[in-house]
Amino acid sequence: MPVSTLTAGALAGCRVIDLSRVLGGPYCTQLLADHGADVIKIEPPAGDETRGWGPPFLGDTASYFVGVNRGKRGMVLDLSAPAGQELLRRLLADADVLVENFKPGTLEKWGLGYDTLSQEFPRLVHCRVSGFGADGPLGGLPGYDACAQAMCGLMSVNGDADGPATRVGLPVVDMVTGLNAAVAVLLALNERARSGLGQFLDITLYDCAISLLHPHASNYFFSGKVPARTGNAHPNIAPYETLPTRTGPIFLAVGNNRQFAALAQALQAPQLAGDARFASNADRLLHRQALRSELSALLAGHDAPRLAEQLLRQGVPAAAVQTVEDVLNHPHTRHRDMVWEDGDYRGVGSPVKLSRTPASLRRPPPALGEHDAEIRGAR
Repeated sequence: MPVSTLTAGALAGCRVIDLSRVLGGPYCTQLLADHGADVIKIEPPAGDETRGWGPPFLGDTASYFVGVNRGKRGMVLDLSAPAGQELLRRLLADADVLVENFKPGTLEKWGLGYDTLSQEFPRLVHCRVSGFGADGPLGGLPGYDACAQAMCGLMSVNGDADGPATRVGLPVVDMVTGLNAAVAVLLALNERARSGLGQFLDITLYDCAISLLHPHASNYFFSGKVPARTGNAHPNIAPYETLPTRTGPIFLAVGNNRQFAALAQALQAPQLAGDARFASNADRLLHRQALRSELSALLAGHDAPRLAEQLLRQGVPAAAVQTVEDVLNHPHTRHRDMVWEDGDYRGVGSPVKLSRTPASLRRPPPALGEHDAEIRGAR
C-alpha cells in the first residue's frame, strides 16, 4: 500500500501526542496513526532507544523502531528543561490524546502529571503505559515484557512438559498492552463525546499479562490444580497439537466430534471416529497418547501444507507450521493487504479492516526530529 492511496481514516481530526518509547506505547499509537490520527512522536534528544536495536537497519535506524512507528510526525524535546515543558503544553492545547510510558512520578516531577494537565486541558485523554502502575506492592517499579511473562505465569505454561519454562518468542505482553491501550483510548474518546471530559487511562504490563492466562486461570479457579506445561498440546482439547508428517509438522486443532470424524475420514481411517477411546473430547484427552500414536502413523506419508489446506476446506482446523518468511510471502497475506510497502519501507499491515475508512500507510517512520520545524512552525 503506497502512501499515495491515503484515505481520511476513522480517526481523522484526532491529534495524539506520543511521548512513549520502545514497544507498548508506540504500538498503540501506530495503530491510531494507521487509522488517520495525527500522531506527533516526541523523542528525547538521544532518541527512542529502539533506533539502535539492530542490526538489521534501514539507513541508520533499526528495523525494530521502523516496525512500530510509521504514520507519525517526529520531533525532539527535552522535557526535563523548562523550554521543552512549555512547548509540550502548547502542543497539548489542541491535542485529544497523550500517550506516555514514563516511570510513574517522572512527569509529576516536571509538573506534567495528570492532576496538573487535567486542570489545564480537561478534555485531554491521558494514557499511561507502565509496568505495574503507580501504587500497590510493586507500584512504580519498571516493567519489561520478558519479566512480565515470567512473573505473571505465561512462561510457566509455555514449553515442553519435560522442559524449562520458556518465554513466548515475541513480545506478546508489550503488544497486547499496546492493543489494550488503543482500546482504552477509543473508549475514553467515545465517553468524552457525551461528557466533554477526558480521563486518565492506567494500562500496565502486569495487568495485561494476567489477562492472557485463559484458559489456565479459569482451569485453576475451577480445579485448584496449578497448570503445567504441555508443549503444543492444549490442556482441554485433543487432538490439539503439532504432529509429524512426511514434509514437516502439522498443527491439528480439532474442537468437536464432527471435526474429529471429518479428520478420520480425510485420513482414510473412519474407524478412529468409532473407537470408544476417542468417542468424545473427554475420552480423547484421557487417551491422548494412544491417539497421538494412531495419528502419527496415519500422517507419516502426507505433505503438511497440502493436507492442511485439504482439512481446512473440509472444516477441520489444521495448519502447516510456517516460517516468518513463508507467511510474509504467502499469497493470502498479500490478498489481505498485510504487507505494506512504499520506497524503502516494508512493514506488517493493519489487521483492523474498516469498509469505508480503511487503515492507510500515511508516512514512513520519522527520522529523529524530522518534523521539528513543521510542528513548531504551525504554532
